[in-house]
Amino acid sequence: GDRMTYTSHYASPLGDILLAERDGALVGLWIAGQDYVSDLRGETVEERGTPLLRETKAWLSRYFAGEQPAIEELPLAPRGSAFRQAVWKLLCRIPYGATTTYGVLAREIAAETGKPRMSAQAVGGAVGHNPISIIIPCHRVVGTSGSLTGYGGGLPMKIALLKHEGVDMSAFFVPKHGTKL
Repeated sequence: GDRMTYTSHYASPLGDILLAERDGALVGLWIAGQDYVSDLRGETVEERGTPLLRETKAWLSRYFAGEQPAIEELPLAPRGSAFRQAVWKLLCRIPYGATTTYGVLAREIAAETGKPRMSAQAVGGAVGHNPISIIIPCHRVVGTSGSLTGYGGGLPMKIALLKHEGVDMSAFFVPKHGTKL
């Protein structure tokens, strides 16, 4: 698009974070090592500390200080299909310090869309493509068995975020093969 996307970097306790804003809403939050290139492809990008990006950094600082800032405080506009948007909305309902599974999300999406069933894999794909990490809390989704399956920011990052939120990690394990669902 020919609209300007503004980006800014935030130094978090877990490494560098890249933030992106377009049309007055947050469109991306990527943790160091996460691939954001495809999300910004074709955009005119300018590094600038806009009011919203400063507000987002303040939100993150509160989060990393142990507070639980509300997702609704920030205008979010993640881009994706209607299905992905629906999954991301569900992620926003997972409480701080709690986890849910791909299977539970699949049942919730099926119920909301009036479909008899939905595959956990399809939901996993949508969760994995969440462009606004941390704020839209895809790190709170785990495998049904307790497996800490794929996370865009990498499993160590997912584990660090869950530990930060005080989640009891004793029920979870890192899969031996492949981190993607």
